[in-house]
Amino acid sequence: MPTQTKHLIIDGNNIGRALGDIAMVWRQDRDAGQHAVVGFVRDWHDAMGWRVTTVFDGKGAALSVETPGDEPTFVVAYAPRGMTADSVIEQWVEKSRAPELCVVATRDRALAETVRALQAEVISPEDLISWVSRAREVTRRSINRASDSAW
Repeated sequence: MPTQTKHLIIDGNNIGRALGDIAMVWRQDRDAGQHAVVGFVRDWHDAMGWRVTTVFDGKGAALSVETPGDEPTFVVAYAPRGMTADSVIEQWVEKSRAPELCVVATRDRALAETVRALQAEVISPEDLISWVSRAREVTRRSINRASDSAW
């Protein structure tokens, strides 16, 4: 039986305001801050092979789902107006066939409690920074190995 892929779900607004340099960008330009969050978590997706979904608070009448680079395993979603990203995340974890494979990155206590009760794992913004640093190290080593074998 094939192994199921883990799913990292990012509470985009919460994480965007919690990550040092990205938080500074966020305060000046929310769209640029959102773009920075997506770029930051892409490193984890690309290096580790997990599904990654970043959910932001809404900007339209309906749920908006984008796949940057046309990669179905890398998703950016915007909650519909009148609904929070937290609510979307809770629903996705609840409807997941394997909620125990979901990892939610947030500092929001209420969201964390809800998704833990649904069997998802929760990581803090600081944990996410460590995870992405680890992914970048994996990528760096892979590039170095490829470069060494080319010589």
